[in-house]
Order: sequence, then structure tokens, then C-alpha cells
Amino acid sequence: MALDLTASALDITRTICNIPSVSGGEAALADEIEAAVRGCAHLEVLRHGNTIVAQTRLGRSQRVVIAGHIDTVPINDNVPTRDIEAEGVAYLWGRGTVDMKAGVAVQLKLAAELTDPAVDITWMWYDNEEVDASQNGLFLLAEAHPELFEADFAILGEPSDGRVEGGCNGTLRAVVRVHGVRAHSARSWIGENAIHGAAPILARLAEYRAREVKVEGLAYREGLNAVSIRGGVAGNVIPDLCEVEVNYRFAPSRSVDEAEAHVRAAFAGFEVEITDAAAGARPGLDAPIAQRFLEAVGGEAHAKYGWTDVARFSAMGVPAVNYGPGDPHLAHHDDERVPVTQIEQVERGLRAWLSRS
Repeated sequence: MALDLTASALDITRTICNIPSVSGGEAALADEIEAAVRGCAHLEVLRHGNTIVAQTRLGRSQRVVIAGHIDTVPINDNVPTRDIEAEGVAYLWGRGTVDMKAGVAVQLKLAAELTDPAVDITWMWYDNEEVDASQNGLFLLAEAHPELFEADFAILGEPSDGRVEGGCNGTLRAVVRVHGVRAHSARSWIGENAIHGAAPILARLAEYRAREVKVEGLAYREGLNAVSIRGGVAGNVIPDLCEVEVNYRFAPSRSVDEAEAHVRAAFAGFEVEITDAAAGARPGLDAPIAQRFLEAVGGEAHAKYGWTDVARFSAMGVPAVNYGPGDPHLAHHDDERVPVTQIEQVERGLRAWLSRS
């Protein structure tokens, strides 16, 4: 299925969604993207694994990175795509339409057509975003080619309902443990039930009141929640261990160290092991280039609640925002679908800004 970048952004979305690219299986789609952009004389193309980078080198005074991941979560009878209508709105339905191949399609079309943009552009289409961070194509690209991330501004095409979402929350996962003593359940008083001992952990979580924190004018909603609980040995044994896994989503005003301290304080008296953490990203909308972007797309900025790869750019000193078609609530949903008008809206917005920024 050849990728034709002269087609509409909608048709490009349909084409790339119909090429399965579940995390770890992006090679076929990466091949198509590479072949398509290598046909553009104004782009310098580099491939790193299944990540494709295409750059303009026009000597502009500013450079922008525009990125999108090409992998999806597993398919569940939602490929190939379908055109549907609901409540008078036309949608493209199917895996990847929201997260985030519609955004990638817009980027591919603009990469091919904008031969004389007002800024130099580095386009990045990367693999393995939906899995462990150590496999993330953007992370691996930054390790191998940090020079590609030297830019004045970055845009990630994550679904944002066609709105500009600045920065992102940080995320931290921890395991809170309770130890007990095993015993036969017929003589439970001899042992100490670790699952019963976890009750205060759940009570603290139920009573926890999340903060809403304003960072540079945007309101970020935090959250501390149990995401799994593990315990039990057998049907006739008092368990000696119970583990509650919690996920803390924290505003970008907090560092990872501050987030860890907050979680440890919330579960004082219990054993806490931090298993994963990633800093958030401040909005990054105070730079003049970001302000011009907001003006061009006619948008009002909102906070991004989930963690996205804008944090990688922010950590390198590059202000970054999320801007892409699709309702983020439908990301990973089996009924994933993107409004056709949002694909067109995001294309118009990016084209206008890149042509005059």
C-alpha cells in the first residue's frame, strides 16, 4: 500500500491506519514513510531504527521540531478503518485514528508540501511510544543524535481535540507493601494477615484530595490512585504479603524528587518502593515563537493532564506543546474515531503558522 503524500490528510490517515504498526511492529509503516519523504528533494532524511527524521536546511533563524509516534496499542477488530457518521459528524473510525496517526498524517502532508517554510523544520516520526520508555524511538534518537533536538520550539501531534495543550503532568509509580505472617486459615490468629493490613493504605487513597495547580496560567489536575493490588498464597493460607501499586500524576511545578517525597509522606509507616518516574513539562508558552503559534492556530492554551513526550523536549530546554486532532478520551478505546473536521482544522492551523511564523 504505497503512501501518497499528494493525497488529502484524511486519505493519508486512512492509509497509514490500515498499515498495522502495533508497538514493536512498525517496520512496514516506517518503510513507507521513509520512501515517501525521500522522494521530497527539499528534505534531508535520516533513519534510526524505525524512526524517520526529515529536515529542511534553509538557513532560517529559527528551527522547530514537529514529532509524532507511528505505533499503536494492539488492534482489536478495529482495522481496517471505516468512514462513519454520528450525530451529524463525519468520523474516520479505527485503531490509531486518534492516537496518533491523524496527527502524523497532517505532518507528513505538510512535510511534503511546505518547501519554503518560514522556519526550518525537523520532522520526527518515531516508534515504540506506547511501551517501556527504554524502547521509545524518541529517547533512542536523542541518545544517538542529540544535535537533532537543537530547536527553538517543538510540537508533538498527540491528540488534543484540535486544541493547544501546554506541557504535561509528571507521573510516578510506586509499590506500597504490607508484610504479615503466614498461617493456616483455620488458625488465623497464629498469623498476621497482610491483606487486612493494607486497609489503611486504601483508606488514605479514598480520602486523598487531589490538587489543582496553576502553572504559568494553566491549571493541572493531580491524582493519586491505586492501579493494582496483589496478595494471597492459597485458599487456606493467611497471606504474608500484600502490595498496592499506586500512580501519582503531579503538576509540572513539582520535580520528581518532590513527587517522591509527597508519595512517601502519604504512606508514612509503610514500605514504599518507587518503580518508575518521569518529570512533567512546564507549558513553554512564554517564548515569542510559541505566542505566534497560539495566535496562528486561533487557540487558547489548556493543560495536558497525561504525560507525553513533550517532557523529553522540555528536559532538553526546548519549549514544547501538544497539538493534534482527536479526542484524547478515545485514545486506546476500541471505538477510536477522529472527526474529519479536526484533521482539516489542525492542518490549516499548522500550515498557516509554518508559512508565516
